Amino acid sequence: MSTALVESPLDASQAVFRQVVPAGEPFTGIVRKGQTLRILDLEGNQAVDTLFYNADDPEERYSATDTLRAQGNIYLSTGTQLLSSEGRVMLTITADTCGRHDTLGGACSAESNTVRYALDKRHMHSCRDSFLLALAEYDHGMGKRDLSSNINFFMNVPVTPEGGLCFADGLSAPGRYVEMRAEMDVLVLISNCPQLNNPCNAYNPTPVEVLVWDA
Repeated sequence: MSTALVESPLDASQAVFRQVVPAGEPFTGIVRKGQTLRILDLEGNQAVDTLFYNADDPEERYSATDTLRAQGNIYLSTGTQLLSSEGRVMLTITADTCGRHDTLGGACSAESNTVRYALDKRHMHSCRDSFLLALAEYDHGMGKRDLSSNINFFMNVPVTPEGGLCFADGLSAPGRYVEMRAEMDVLVLISNCPQLNNPCNAYNPTPVEVLVWDA
């Protein structure tokens, strides 16, 4: 896919919210309708596993199936509308200096670490663990049943001619970002991926920054 990279006119010093998310840590927050969310790759090639929910009704959440079908493409970038399980637009990607974001590879888990890598990798921390920890701390009655197919921002997961997935070196670099305008009030759930076993982050998890601007 050929993607035109689009820079943002927004000034980080004008953001109403800024928080660095350490490598391997989760993040939860509410982005209000009309606000803009930026996820900033501070050191490059860091995978940022992300889920979105309707902040007023978490039963409505990001739908990979609806999003990919609507745009006719398996990768996300500028102009992509992230659709919900109800077919509504949750967020629109308005700027992107990376150019490729995966929505097929899913989140790493104890089970996938075992299947993909080795039995002795099962104990390693995973995005699924981070998601569940964040939801427990959010304390709104959400849990395992609320985890659906997530977006892996900055992650490069090419699809082979046979329809398989391969986890390749990332395409991002220090200072690259993706920016989204919220089209409804959304709950953002992030796992800043702790994965040490594939090249998506050069085997070196690093921090990212979350920024929000008012409309």
